[in-house]
Amino acid sequence: MTEITRVPLQPIAKGSLTRLWAGIALALLLAAGLAWAAAPRLEGLAGGVTMETLEAGEGASPGATDFALVNYRGTLPDGTVFDEGQGVPMAVDQVVPGFSTALQAMQPGGRYRVHIPAEQAYGAQGGGPIPPDSDLTFDVDLIEFRTREEVLQMQRQMMQQQMMQQMQAPDAAPGR
Repeated sequence: MTEITRVPLQPIAKGSLTRLWAGIALALLLAAGLAWAAAPRLEGLAGGVTMETLEAGEGASPGATDFALVNYRGTLPDGTVFDEGQGVPMAVDQVVPGFSTALQAMQPGGRYRVHIPAEQAYGAQGGGPIPPDSDLTFDVDLIEFRTREEVLQMQRQMMQQQMMQQMQAPDAAPGR
């Protein structure tokens, strides 16, 4: 009696098993490379500050004398939020040293997580809701930045517009 459902097995060609394993290994390497490329980057900066890039930005980075427009959220080591803001303008050289260092390594449009050691933040004296010797963590979105000269020019233009509006306004003194 013959079996109708029997399928004869063909012999495996020489080297095809090796090619199969090589293909599997290559697929694993590609998957690992893609996972590595998508993972946030942790960058060591001056003074022990570390910055994790959550979403890369594009373009130049702010300089020490520039003004940055940021969204941020600051937390203590226990996760307590001590400060946050949306669309906040900051002079890069007028924030704590660790935050200034991090801002100068960011690019517009990027999202970052910054870890600042206490000595690069408020140190032994602390400040406001921040206890002495506290390391700080900030989640920061760098929206854009402007040079000091651009900001001064914008301020001058605004003052000129206000003066022109005041000069053009009719004198509204009562009894005239």
